[in-house]
Amino acid sequence: MKKLITSLGVTAIAVGMINVVNSPIVLADAQPGDVIITLGEDLSVGQKNTVLKDMDVNESDAQIVYVNNGEEHKYLGNYVPESQIGSKSISSAKITLGDKDTGLVVESHNVNYITDEMYLNSLSTAGVKDAKVYVTAPFAVSGTGALTGIIKAYEVSSGTKIDESQKQVANQEMVTTAQLASNDDIGQEKAVEFMSKVKEEISKENPKTEEDIKSIIQKIAVDMNINLTTDQQSQLVDLFGKIKDLHIDWEKVNKTFDAAKEKWNKFAQSEEGKNIIDSFIAFMKSIWHGITALFGSK
Repeated sequence: MKKLITSLGVTAIAVGMINVVNSPIVLADAQPGDVIITLGEDLSVGQKNTVLKDMDVNESDAQIVYVNNGEEHKYLGNYVPESQIGSKSISSAKITLGDKDTGLVVESHNVNYITDEMYLNSLSTAGVKDAKVYVTAPFAVSGTGALTGIIKAYEVSSGTKIDESQKQVANQEMVTTAQLASNDDIGQEKAVEFMSKVKEEISKENPKTEEDIKSIIQKIAVDMNINLTTDQQSQLVDLFGKIKDLHIDWEKVNKTFDAAKEKWNKFAQSEEGKNIIDSFIAFMKSIWHGITALFGSK
């Protein structure tokens, strides 16, 4: 399901160095609308064709980079069990560069562990902006390995090199958010909101010590009725300490979020947007009336 960034906070995403047939590709003249595809190196011919069809891309017309399992282990190995990373690189992604200040859009297919919001947060902190991202696989996957490919493709298509420390922190945050989300008492939306609020507060308060960071984490956890274990608190203090040290221009990132929100608002208020929304509401009402009529007849 397509997700548009609104007031979500920011996170980081991890990625490998850019090597395509052992030679880096830099598109210095990258333009809005440019598309680049990243494919898992272990896709079979049939699986690759399925993925490309899902992306609506012809192989002969696309610029393609490949991600191998070694890269995924390099950037996820400190945060995800090897069994979860697996031994094959399958996840793939399509990156379409957008106009300046248009924000980020993420859509995913066959991804059952990492949510669109988690990708959005991670991409933003890593410095990815103004792009449409489509993550897919030929069958259901966790989606953790896709992060490496997304940034790799963005680096190639935009000519922007993402700092290595941001890549590492990104992976760590993505995994930490997903782990929080796996708790039934927290869930996906609450986990993303919690991480966002902590980042926002840290950017405002600029805590000087680990105790200061811990206090922020504990306060927001209490406000959101989230129970954190001692180990979870320690992991979060370590993570947010690293995020703070990245010295990210959060104001600039938030402007990107606002641009994306404004874009959605304009669509929602347009004639086309209103027609689509009204049609959807009418459809849902018809379903509801059908259900109530069914039970009312008994």
